[in-house]
Amino acid sequence: MKKGRILSGMRPTGRLHLGNYVGALENWVRLQQEGWENFHMVADWHMLTTGHEDTSRLQSDIYEMVLDWLGAGLDPQRTVIFVQSAVKQHAELHLLFSMLVSKARLERVPTLKEQIRDLHLDEQTISYGHLGYSVLQAADILLYKATHVPVGEDQVPHVELTREIARRFNHLYCQDRPPVFPEPEVQLTHFPRLRGLDGNRMSKSVGNTILLSDSPEEIAARVKQAYTDPKKIRAKDPGRPEADLSELDAEGRPLHAGCVVFEYHRKFNSAGAAEVARLCRVGELACVPDKSQLARLLADGLTPLRERRARYAADPDQVRDIVADGNRRARAVAEATMDEVRAAMGLKSSTELVK
Repeated sequence: MKKGRILSGMRPTGRLHLGNYVGALENWVRLQQEGWENFHMVADWHMLTTGHEDTSRLQSDIYEMVLDWLGAGLDPQRTVIFVQSAVKQHAELHLLFSMLVSKARLERVPTLKEQIRDLHLDEQTISYGHLGYSVLQAADILLYKATHVPVGEDQVPHVELTREIARRFNHLYCQDRPPVFPEPEVQLTHFPRLRGLDGNRMSKSVGNTILLSDSPEEIAARVKQAYTDPKKIRAKDPGRPEADLSELDAEGRPLHAGCVVFEYHRKFNSAGAAEVARLCRVGELACVPDKSQLARLLADGLTPLRERRARYAADPDQVRDIVADGNRRARAVAEATMDEVRAAMGLKSSTELVK
């Protein structure tokens, strides 16, 4: 028996980096292997909330991202891989849910406030679609009656809003019938977010990432630029691999945030990370050979992903067929849910004629 049903997705931004892998994709593959029923969505409508002005690369970005999903190990026989806009029921349920939540409630979603700040948006001119994207997320999740949603901590408020909408719908329309929607549970990822190679937030636009599809030579070149302890100037100087939490800045962040190379060792070299830290502290490990070692470990670890990706990339028709089949499977589940929704709300079923 399946453990439960997972719904999760990503905005299509093209080729994925290590942060995408650690933050979500690795977890998806693990859940698939553990026997969950996985639905994974290319969130192209969500992409439009902040990128509607230029969609010229959207289709190629979708293709490149799906290649990385398949390369990472998502199995289309066990996991439904689909494109959000190919399942129109998302839009219908989003519309119906938009009647159940207030504008004030949406404005309190923490990630919306963060996006307004980070993207330098004007609160007075933010689009209706951007304001309501968390309602669309609720529709994405509940359309498939997901029991669990694997997310990072920053997305927990979205799942809570989804639970609120499910409760409100069931309370209003299901008093004389079984509830239509379950209240999905949050499933937090097991590893914290990776920083970029420069120590800041990982972003392809900044160029501080390692892509899953990078060659060993590209990985080595990128790792050479990684941030290390600024006080470790000479090879034999003792280093400080971990963050020092005893000295904080005015906003409560550590003044010494730790060595990015060691952070990557902790994730991708768990068996050897303690020894790396010990040698660094006593001045027996210089940064250049440390970076070379990390680059080799990353290249070796990503080899199976690159090879699988290359096999799929050699047959684009197969990739398109996988997505088309996923769209079909997703639509079947979505339409069954919408028949229940329409019946509960007193709307006509899709199989009935309007009289």
